[in-house]
Amino acid sequence: MEYSPNKLKEKMNKYNFNFKKMYGQNFIVDENIINNIITNSNIDKDTLVIEIGPGAGSLTYKLGLYAKNVLCYEIDTKVKELLLENIKGLNNVDIIFDDFLKCNVIQDIKKYDYKKLYVIANLPYYITTPIIIKFIEEEIPVDKIVVMVQKEVGDRFKAKPGTKDYNSLSIYLNYYFNIKKILDVSKNVFIPKPNVDSIVVEFTKKEEKYELKNKKLFFKLVKDSFNQKRKTLRNNLKEYNLEKIEEVLKKYNLDLSVRAEALPIDIFIDISNNLLEKSK
Repeated sequence: MEYSPNKLKEKMNKYNFNFKKMYGQNFIVDENIINNIITNSNIDKDTLVIEIGPGAGSLTYKLGLYAKNVLCYEIDTKVKELLLENIKGLNNVDIIFDDFLKCNVIQDIKKYDYKKLYVIANLPYYITTPIIIKFIEEEIPVDKIVVMVQKEVGDRFKAKPGTKDYNSLSIYLNYYFNIKKILDVSKNVFIPKPNVDSIVVEFTKKEEKYELKNKKLFFKLVKDSFNQKRKTLRNNLKEYNLEKIEEVLKKYNLDLSVRAEALPIDIFIDISNNLLEKSK
């Protein structure tokens, strides 16, 4: 495959392909960025890679060279001819033309023999979070997720306590994964050029999870704590046992005047584990 904006435009014209805003299509044309993603992902011939939204196949082609198998999900059937031309010669790439969010991924991967399951993709901006949550909620046995996402979204994923981007989603994802930034990606390496820059973020599955007595209570507590971000825990958690919460906070030299954005995940877990029931 040739990584050239002009060549891509020629092929798009050949197959009468037009970008669709509704699918958030932005095709990457910089081979150096793609090579960087491949190198940092550490895929090998024991790896099955899932790619969501392959588009024109710029990343797909390189994945096929290094992975044992690549399983792609593409919602836009109009890109089919362009995608197939760009990955021709690879017999280890399968494409399901369907909405990834509606697919039974666990069933789809049963036919493959692999030791590691990775997700590597340039995710459409508009469904980035639902895609990652799908892997968690459906308990798809993924070992690592390496995704290119809108910078603002990626900053929230990897945000630390005390920063403006830290929110309930940061904690939710941090419960399941170790999260770090791999590299920055300029908006200038895409066709068409998006309005914002991107980053590549890596999610590595946590082998040892936190000791949590009630997962449902924990995630509700976190969500409620961030309900109005500028308000204190005292104001956001009125329906909970505030005395019990303050008891836990005192261990960390904190009180109910603290805001949720200041608390790391282990304090939320400590609070949750000590809340036996909500006060009425």
